[in-house]
Amino acid sequence: MGRAADDRCSAPRAPRRRQEHAADTWIRGPGSRANDFTKLSRPPRAERCKRKVISDPKSRGRVGALRRPDAAARHPYQARRLKLIVAYDGAPFAGWQSQAHGNTIQDHLERAFERVTSVRARVQGAGRTDAGVHALAQCAHTDVSKFLALARWVEALNALLPPAIRVLRCRYVPRDFHARLSAKGKIYRYRIWSAPVLPPFEYRRAWHIPHELDLKILKSAAKRFIGIHDFASFAANRGKPEKNTIRTIHSVRVQQKGPCVTIEFEGDGFLYKMVRLIVGSLVRCALGKMRIEAITARLHSGEIGSARLAAPAEGLFLIRVRY
Repeated sequence: MGRAADDRCSAPRAPRRRQEHAADTWIRGPGSRANDFTKLSRPPRAERCKRKVISDPKSRGRVGALRRPDAAARHPYQARRLKLIVAYDGAPFAGWQSQAHGNTIQDHLERAFERVTSVRARVQGAGRTDAGVHALAQCAHTDVSKFLALARWVEALNALLPPAIRVLRCRYVPRDFHARLSAKGKIYRYRIWSAPVLPPFEYRRAWHIPHELDLKILKSAAKRFIGIHDFASFAANRGKPEKNTIRTIHSVRVQQKGPCVTIEFEGDGFLYKMVRLIVGSLVRCALGKMRIEAITARLHSGEIGSARLAAPAEGLFLIRVRY
């Protein structure tokens, strides 16, 4: 009896089969492996975001010409609007508006912003000055996703801009501010050097006329432009017709200090080459080559481009933008 008991105790036990619970089958499913339980506890892996690439409209069909998305597109809830006051010597540049060759004021500013923020920026100016036209206080705005102190913005941008372009100051403004659409008016100044010799420091800063101007006739003719007029005859064709050529000039101030004659215009807006065409007509009157009555006749004619003599761009300065 004792031997039978010993044999019974020494016999190997059969492995107990684990009874599968119904919940296991519901979770795992029939035929699933035991390590499938670990998969349920792991969080799902998020898909990697693909970088959004926007084709550049300036690429002109070149393959691989891509640009970075701008700040407002990449950070719609973080972008802040920055207002800039910019001064520049327009002689080395092809005007304000961006062009394919990239040598414009707008192009240089946008490249500087991109280097600071690593995001493509779009800079909007209050006025599209022509090639050679200068600015003492051009206004512009852009949207930035990087927050910097205002003094730091000025320092960083000026370190990257050409010496002929300088950001004077900047500040954060509401998102509904627009440098061009919010403007109430502009002030332009034209400089004339009326002397036989033009000093070298006035080169590309004034229109050199080696004859004496009749200042009395010049002031009398300038008064004809004050008020609300259709300035179609004192506008150049930019490639597409202007929808509205009526503008208001609030004042025209003529001053002379030695050989330098300045003509300052303040108005609600100006057409393409409007100031330069007006100055060209005023100078012709002051030189005795045109009668003052001809200015009134051209103002009433409404014929686009009837004033053919445009003053050179180098004497024109954008002084201020009013808001």
